[in-house]
Amino acid sequence: MMRRREKEIKDETTLRAVIRQSLVCRLGLCDGYRPYVVPLSFGYEDGYLYFHAAHEGKKIEIIRRNNSVCFEFDANAEIVESEEACDWGMRYKSVIGFGKAVIVDDVEEKRRALEIIMKQYSENSFSFSDQSVASTTVIQIEIESMSGKQSGY
Repeated sequence: MMRRREKEIKDETTLRAVIRQSLVCRLGLCDGYRPYVVPLSFGYEDGYLYFHAAHEGKKIEIIRRNNSVCFEFDANAEIVESEEACDWGMRYKSVIGFGKAVIVDDVEEKRRALEIIMKQYSENSFSFSDQSVASTTVIQIEIESMSGKQSGY
């Protein structure tokens, strides 16, 4: 439950809009007792997040051990100045959520995920060579829950 209920974003359309307006997704992973957060390019469609990665690396190793994840998006952030230091603030909209990560193995599903990622950043159509798809790991997050918060709107 959100402490400042008046700041909660409850509308699903607004939550999706914050995700669409974001440039980066911060993905939180649990490496044993040590949290690990990584900023990533992403795609979003139909309740799923998609990321691309190399076949090996820290985030892939962690996901293989523990696929529970947390994610964060923020958009429209700007500083609100004031005469008094304690009256400064921030305008923003944010989304935080939880889900399960899965490594996508199917070649056509990987290709579709890469298209979704590119759609986040461009209206152009792209094609992906078989070699590019084969050399890329795709991570899919099924969103289990998410909540939003806004300030200054």
